[in-house]
Amino acid sequence: MWPYYPDLLSVPVPRYTSFPTAAEFGDGVGAADADAALRRVAGDVSLYVHVPFCEQICWYCGCNTGAANRRQRLASYLDALHRDIALTGVRLDGRVSVRRVSFGGGSPNAIAPTDFVRLVDALTLHVALEEPVWSIEIDPRTLTRDWADVLGWVGVSHASMGVQTFAPHLQAAIGRVQDDVLIARGTDMLRNAGVTSLNFDLMYGLPGQSLDDLEATLRRTVELGADRIALFGYAHVPHLIPRQRRIDDSALPDQAARFAMAAFGHALLLAEGYVPVGFDHFARPGDPLARAAQGGTLRRNFQGFTDDQAASLVGLGASAITCLPDILWQNEKNAGRYRMLLSQDRLPAAHGIRRSADDQRRAAVIEGLLCRGEARIDADLAGEVAGRLVPFVERGLASVVDGKLRLEPGALPYARSIAALFDPYRQDSVRRFSSAV
Repeated sequence: MWPYYPDLLSVPVPRYTSFPTAAEFGDGVGAADADAALRRVAGDVSLYVHVPFCEQICWYCGCNTGAANRRQRLASYLDALHRDIALTGVRLDGRVSVRRVSFGGGSPNAIAPTDFVRLVDALTLHVALEEPVWSIEIDPRTLTRDWADVLGWVGVSHASMGVQTFAPHLQAAIGRVQDDVLIARGTDMLRNAGVTSLNFDLMYGLPGQSLDDLEATLRRTVELGADRIALFGYAHVPHLIPRQRRIDDSALPDQAARFAMAAFGHALLLAEGYVPVGFDHFARPGDPLARAAQGGTLRRNFQGFTDDQAASLVGLGASAITCLPDILWQNEKNAGRYRMLLSQDRLPAAHGIRRSADDQRRAAVIEGLLCRGEARIDADLAGEVAGRLVPFVERGLASVVDGKLRLEPGALPYARSIAALFDPYRQDSVRRFSSAV
């Protein structure tokens, strides 16, 4: 179904959950900039709340997370997060309407259900919630009945469960052991709690993984009725993520095998009736994400592909990223320093980047290509990328007609590589990114 051109996939590229990417963040943006920017925000805003703890740390994981095995450390972090919510709420000061709240990590269900309720209460007190859509990332290994009851009480309608693979030998190879019964039980609990849009995070390109392994995982996912599926290629970057050194890289599939897995997964899920969303997500017809993909309103932010139309995403918690039209910043990653800053009533913004008009222009092109498969490009951008675009055009993967760049059928695996042609920062950041497929 997809033509394979290894030379066009040879350069690692970002996932472009923002532009510029977090790799370009620097010390030129800090607390004072965040303070001024938050005081300018108006209109619809989405919130992301980061809980950087897990009961068990998986070897593959690139998230900013630590083990939730010290009760005092966890309690101190939650105290700081409450202060972060209060300080941010003061700066938003009733000018905004919060219509979406997402909890991620780590695993938000690494904290106690009562602590989650307290966070929801704090958000209700300090920011203007307008009947928001509540979503949460869930680790099925630590999902309890009490947690499910709380999700139902809050009204969480969207959940994403970390599954990765159903194959026991692959789970052992990546440090994520969770049997089928556990995942099925988690699915049932979330459905009974009122979750109407349930995502499974899955991975290909795992050490020792075969097409048969991938097929079995996909078919079991379909059988369990996932509304959304994120099928990610495993990014092996042990020079950035030391815990990945525990993974046997001699058993990792090569690029050709990874490409075959991505193509196989895409074909199987389409045959099962899923709507393709961007280059690595899928959704059941009728799910809001599928409707956005089909209606041309799909967006991309630090949480991946989304139907969220808010122009501003405000991050709360250590390492959380805030994305506003003209500025991006990331909070302090280190939980200890994050707590210290907030104990001094200082916003924890640590580094970021101001988005110039040129950055915003390029961001619109990149988002258009990744979300809708097309983007209008002005004459100077067209001239800038013309030479680098030739290999993609010559092989029928892209076309430019009347100022519009369009990805042709079969071009999905190359979408990030084509988008990267418009990224002037990329050449200096190659080693920070994973395989293009």
